[in-house]
Amino acid sequence: MGLLSITPRLDPQMAQALKIAAELAAKTKEKHGLGDVAATDLPNQRILYNADREFWNRDAPEMAESTDITIDTANGPLALRLHRPKNATSPSPVLIYLHGGGWIVGNLDTHARIMRLLAEKSGWCVLGVDYHLAPEAKFPVPQEDCLAAAQWVITQGVQHGLDPDRIALGGDSAGGNMSMATLLALRAQGQHHRVKAALLYYGSYGLRDSASRRLWGGAEDGLSPQDLAFFRTCLLNSPEEMTDLRFDILANPLNDLPPLYILDVAMDPLADDSVALAQAVQEAGGTIEYRRVEGVLHGFLHMSGHVDAAMTALTEGAAFLRHHAQ
Repeated sequence: MGLLSITPRLDPQMAQALKIAAELAAKTKEKHGLGDVAATDLPNQRILYNADREFWNRDAPEMAESTDITIDTANGPLALRLHRPKNATSPSPVLIYLHGGGWIVGNLDTHARIMRLLAEKSGWCVLGVDYHLAPEAKFPVPQEDCLAAAQWVITQGVQHGLDPDRIALGGDSAGGNMSMATLLALRAQGQHHRVKAALLYYGSYGLRDSASRRLWGGAEDGLSPQDLAFFRTCLLNSPEEMTDLRFDILANPLNDLPPLYILDVAMDPLADDSVALAQAVQEAGGTIEYRRVEGVLHGFLHMSGHVDAAMTALTEGAAFLRHHAQ
């Protein structure tokens, strides 16, 4: 548990959302005959996570079409889902969205509302990537999956009404980390000129200790020091991989990047990762739009139907995309 209490600092809407989440978890445990579920009990954690996200994904915007696509990659078949909003142009700019979940949970359904809202509000198509999860797929498989999805857009996207020269990368939490890893990989390939922007919501970028990691994180957000260590253990083959440039984003040169929208949550152990990324990119001459959200917790984007701050964050992200569409 962090050193500071979140209770007196919670936005009332966030406090109510946490109450709803606790009730959902209790009902799911009863339905599946579960008692206390350890953080390391991954099969049952996935049951709880999926059930929770099913609730928060209700009333997602209707799309002109949502198409499931499977592509072949070096790691086997990779599932994608293309959301085309009713106000999309043709060819459409496309946001490649990489979901969060500590590399161990999440899928195309758990983040459907987030992706559809970004599509509807921006007018961009949004391509979700169902990268292979850890620990079944160890590092760097998830990172390779995300790069493969970006390369598919570049080489095959035009056949699906997508503009391969107007791409954005985006994601939340672990998805923010992999958005940056994918962007840096495209830069290494000389393809980063195609990426017009990136949306980075409360990501992890390589810090191993910081003030925010000491002050915040616990049972309410699932980001205690023990939780964060478990995520790394599931993903990485060895501690040495923590310094791999595909994981430790802050160890890379951060010049020659497109404009970045960077959002952190004040009561989030990962907040200082975003602060460090923003400062490093600015020092390297990059353009950022920075937001800090008070009174909410990591993962709040899912709760946009109940927490106004989440809808604001998605609306701002969509506006950032529209601004950088050319």
